[in-house]
Amino acid sequence: MIDRLEFILALARERHFGRAAQACNVSQQTLSAGVKQLEERLGVLLVQRGSRFQGFTPEGERVLEWARRIVGDARAMREEVSSLRRGLSGTLRLAAIPTATPIVAALTTPFRARHPNVRFSVHSTTSGEIGRLIADLEIDAGITYLENEPLGRLTAVPLYRERYRLLTAIDGVFGGRDAVTWDEVASLPLCLLTPDMQNRRIIDRQLLKAGTESAPLLESNSMIVLLTHVRTAKWASVMPAVLADTFRLNDRIRAVPIIDPDLSHSVGLVVPEREPMTPLCAGLIVEARNAAPAIAEMIDLL
Repeated sequence: MIDRLEFILALARERHFGRAAQACNVSQQTLSAGVKQLEERLGVLLVQRGSRFQGFTPEGERVLEWARRIVGDARAMREEVSSLRRGLSGTLRLAAIPTATPIVAALTTPFRARHPNVRFSVHSTTSGEIGRLIADLEIDAGITYLENEPLGRLTAVPLYRERYRLLTAIDGVFGGRDAVTWDEVASLPLCLLTPDMQNRRIIDRQLLKAGTESAPLLESNSMIVLLTHVRTAKWASVMPAVLADTFRLNDRIRAVPIIDPDLSHSVGLVVPEREPMTPLCAGLIVEARNAAPAIAEMIDLL
């Protein structure tokens, strides 16, 4: 039964029979047969079939929700039994919003020191995608915004408050200032993250409150692209203080605090709301709570 539920999860993720079969390391024929067997056992059609995958039936959507719970619990059980014999091991799959990537090492490094048999898989993505990846059992945990937009059924540990800086050339309009307002930021030729990023939506809302609709001249989902444009001294950008510090700006670029208001948003670790929690997630929660005071203090000093 569990393997057939895994087939359903893979099909929901890949939206294609061939790719789902490849993800499960089985033939397409085996996957299709497994789905049909599950349909026969439950007495309902789960998948809308045609020449290609067309989605799930209403009954299939409900079964998909149960599959996530059952498969998640089964994986958690195997992980816990394994940890009782060998200690924590396996791969901890973590995703982080781009603006939080500089603090990932503050969690993974001490975690590895405590649990040397654990490996890590870390990638950067949007806050919305982190929620989906956790729900679909594709990652174990995420580092994301804890405010502004619904988190869903997740357990959260606050790590720090994100504050914002104007990145501008030192000989630019506001390059010599100790601080700027959001209204002043809006007057500059801006390059910002794309609207699918929650960081961009936060900036857009604040500029709108300042009386100006966000209209950047360049958008990118890459912080490196934004920084290289700022380095030309022809553009400015808005970045979290932690990223500005990580980039080690040269003497031509300044990170100027943005005030009026001094905006901040909570960023933290999120894991599935499950009881009992998987050993890897439980260990990561402990590490996050231990590291949070030092991370917050470091950010406040930037």
